[in-house]
Amino acid sequence: MSKVIGIDLGTTNSCVSVFERGESKVIPNKEGKNTTPSVVAFTDKGEILVGDVAKRQAVTNPEKTIYSIKRIMGLMSNEKNAEEAKARLPYHVVDRNGACAVEIAGKVYTPQEISAKILIKLKEDAEAYLGESVTDAVITVPAYFNDSQRKATKEAGTIAGLNVLRIINEPTAAALAYGLDKKEAEKILVYDLGGGTFDVTVLETGDNIVEVLATGGNAFLGGDDFDNKIIDWLVSEFKNETGIDLKGDIMALQRLKEAAENAKKELSSAQETEINLPFITADATGPKHLVKKLTRAKFEGMIDSLVGETITKINEVIKDAGLSKSDIKEVVMVGGSTRVPLVQEEVKKAFGKELNKSVNPDEVVAIGAAIQGAVIKGDVKDVLLLDVTPLSLGIETLGGVMTKIIEKGTTIPTKKSQVFSTAEDNQSAVTIMVLQGEREFARDNKSLGNFNLEGIPAAPRGVPQIEVEFDIDANGILTVSAKDKATGKAQNITISGSSGLSEDEINSMVKDAELHKEEDKKRKDAVEARNQADALVHQTEKSMSELGEKVPAEDRSNIEAALNDLKEVLKDENSSKEQIDAKVEALSKASHKLAEAMYKKDENAGANGGNNKKDDDVIDAEVE
Repeated sequence: MSKVIGIDLGTTNSCVSVFERGESKVIPNKEGKNTTPSVVAFTDKGEILVGDVAKRQAVTNPEKTIYSIKRIMGLMSNEKNAEEAKARLPYHVVDRNGACAVEIAGKVYTPQEISAKILIKLKEDAEAYLGESVTDAVITVPAYFNDSQRKATKEAGTIAGLNVLRIINEPTAAALAYGLDKKEAEKILVYDLGGGTFDVTVLETGDNIVEVLATGGNAFLGGDDFDNKIIDWLVSEFKNETGIDLKGDIMALQRLKEAAENAKKELSSAQETEINLPFITADATGPKHLVKKLTRAKFEGMIDSLVGETITKINEVIKDAGLSKSDIKEVVMVGGSTRVPLVQEEVKKAFGKELNKSVNPDEVVAIGAAIQGAVIKGDVKDVLLLDVTPLSLGIETLGGVMTKIIEKGTTIPTKKSQVFSTAEDNQSAVTIMVLQGEREFARDNKSLGNFNLEGIPAAPRGVPQIEVEFDIDANGILTVSAKDKATGKAQNITISGSSGLSEDEINSMVKDAELHKEEDKKRKDAVEARNQADALVHQTEKSMSELGEKVPAEDRSNIEAALNDLKEVLKDENSSKEQIDAKVEALSKASHKLAEAMYKKDENAGANGGNNKKDDDVIDAEVE
């Protein structure tokens, strides 16, 4: 049986591991290193370079050297982070069908294609080490990667010739690598700060089970941002001293990036470092040199707010898990950026306990991915991973309400369905609008996509039964289907890469939901009251028409008066739930005689109408 490799496809560096002879081992690359820079370069000779060799020539070839491609993986061109990427990256970030891509020498490449070149190198390194062909892989992603980012990562694997068995979350993989599933039941927190992404996840582990309780993060926060703070400082200092702005000099920026990264690493062990870049640029007076001393204290002042963001996120995620910090038995540090002393100090201060740094933070995720690969293949028994979906999922129903089908924090994979009906008589089609978020109304949530179910047979409103099913697989990728239960006609949509969430949207969704909780509830109550009142008006008018002269004149007059009063209230969009309920009660009282007349009309009417009766399981909120 062929082996499964575990891949940590990182923003800055990538790592590959394999499970053999009862343990997970990191596979060194052909250069003898355990990690490979996530860098791809295109040379003037038409060569494609990957890894260390690509990184070494970046200074002389900045516009054709692609790094940090993970930052635009699954990113739409109109998102805020796309503009930042364009400003920061020396290569050309362009639009391709609404999504971010890169242009090299007139040719456009998707992030999936660039990432695939990194994956191909990792695959080839693994094959050289193992002496056999490799196709099966488990690839990790940040826990807060949205659907489009996960899908793009899986596509990159496919382009690289890999059979991606599973996309798993980095913190979950890290928990496996630490062997935390083997310990007694306890709650742990994984703090994962990489080159371009940040995740914090609370898990319950023990008895061979790793269960995610809550997760949060920022898909655009990592060591790259620490580097950028140093770059901004150097650019500002140099401009103050010389009047020259280096931001427009692509080659100078590439040198600054390299110097900033090295300075950051040196400051993890030293209190001061010197940044010396001779001949950084030139003007009419001659060449210019950049020489600056940077202390650890100065650097920590630059990044203090970024580290503070991660501490805030820790508090939010612990709250989401329904826990307090005292419930956390172990804090596991993952990702190369956790080597920064300030990061360790702040996390330690937040919990008041020592941190678990026993496994190399650059390798731990790949090690865990290989273990998960062995679990899938059956080489490791009795280990169960239970991950969760970070936000609720649902559809828009009558009145613009967001009807949740899968709640936030639901363990995946999962499949859930509800039955809905039509909003109008003889409605032949419905539009299913798929939403993600925590607000009560559709317009306040993220639209993931929509599709139509057509060919519904003519029938009174409320009679057709349309089953809507949400299916999230173990990779966290969503498929939505709708089926007319009478005809069997069905339609479905796999949420495409163009419908992902930015981290700002995700973070604000949860906050907005809390902020507008009471307001949303009042609006939702009013909409539900309006829907029920509208249904009562429809049923009353239908019954009056069917009974005709069998309704006594006095009763008919009272019913019509109450009916008109309710219609008037419904015409006013600002009518409150209380106003609507009062008119509904009045019409219900007036209609009591109508019910008696209906019963006397035909004892068999109930049986004849029973064929069209809605099931108890049908949701009253109808689909438009």
